[in-house]
Amino acid sequence: MTAAAEDLIALAEAHCAPTYAPLPVVLATGEGAWLTDVAGRRYLDLLAGYSALNFGHGHPRLVEAARRQLQRLTLTSRAFHHDRFAAFCAELAELCGMEMVLPANTGAEAVEGAIKTARKWGYRVKGVPAEMAKIVVAGGNFHGRTTTIVSFSTDSEARADFGPYTPGFEIVPYGDLTALRGALTENTVAVLLEPVQGESGVIVPPAGYLAGVRELTRERNVLFVADEIQSGLGRTGRTFACENEGVVPDVYVLGKALGGGIVPVSAVVSSAAVLGVFRPGEHGSTFGGNPLACAVALEVIAMLRTGEYQERAARLGERLHRLLGELAGTGRVTAVRGRGLWAGVDVSPAVGTGRKVAERLLARGVLVKETHGATIRIAPPLVIGEEDLDRGVEQLRAVLFEA
Repeated sequence: MTAAAEDLIALAEAHCAPTYAPLPVVLATGEGAWLTDVAGRRYLDLLAGYSALNFGHGHPRLVEAARRQLQRLTLTSRAFHHDRFAAFCAELAELCGMEMVLPANTGAEAVEGAIKTARKWGYRVKGVPAEMAKIVVAGGNFHGRTTTIVSFSTDSEARADFGPYTPGFEIVPYGDLTALRGALTENTVAVLLEPVQGESGVIVPPAGYLAGVRELTRERNVLFVADEIQSGLGRTGRTFACENEGVVPDVYVLGKALGGGIVPVSAVVSSAAVLGVFRPGEHGSTFGGNPLACAVALEVIAMLRTGEYQERAARLGERLHRLLGELAGTGRVTAVRGRGLWAGVDVSPAVGTGRKVAERLLARGVLVKETHGATIRIAPPLVIGEEDLDRGVEQLRAVLFEA
């Protein structure tokens, strides 16, 4: 690492609250699946901003959409209409096969919006007694880090020392339909799930689980809320991960890739019967649905509408999982999971921690990030080339065997 990079890291550590432990690299520019640091060294990005960069760094269409809008109008607040808002709501609703959109900025903000939506729907439509609404969630979940969301986290690092916690949630094991059935009561307003659990290590539920959740929730008059913030918008080879089981939830929660890696954009998308429960003043966001965000998101929607990126994720995902599957039989990897261009790789304790593997890959010019100690997440931009994908896995193989 250069002295300049060391100085920048030291300055950041001196003035930024220590909520992250980033790898020791200072990035300066990016294009496609590649990044360059302040010293001019290039790195292959196999993380893609936790799926926020599905279309890669600096995609020309997205940059141009942002540039055009920057020269026109960037913010009005929701006190007024602007000329990009109607199209954003209509086209996102159409992409989802829904009717209405609740715009927001970050993923956690959208999850909070979905929780409020489900509770209000429960009181106004289902007839749940006041203050009695319950939402069922899954163990191992990651939906954000707000006070309410960490109240139903099973991750001690995310949850500890942030109480008192928000009531109204019940946690059941992920993938367990019997436990879910037992948790549903007359006061249950929603089941909130990730179709694939990203932060837990790219955990894919058992076959038929999502379809079973859909059947149970419909039978019991409960909203099925799918958090597709990481799994959605092409990552798993379909527009939404739920589509891999032919499932359409009542509510989609979207974020990350919706902003094209340029601006934070998120949304709750559902039917008019669900989102129509709100009245002016009951929820809002100054920046939610701003002109710049809408312009970029509209271009993202147009790109997804072609199916090109979904097909690419499916095709390259098959290649990725074939290559990673070869590592699983070496004794250096204990498990490989995933769907589409997304994988969790559990490394053997003999190799070292996930952090050590990520650091060794960094030294070889490949960027990944660990989770839960021994797992490496691989989620490259959907625009990555076959040769670059092969290169990334080959460097992982080299790191595993040099250990």
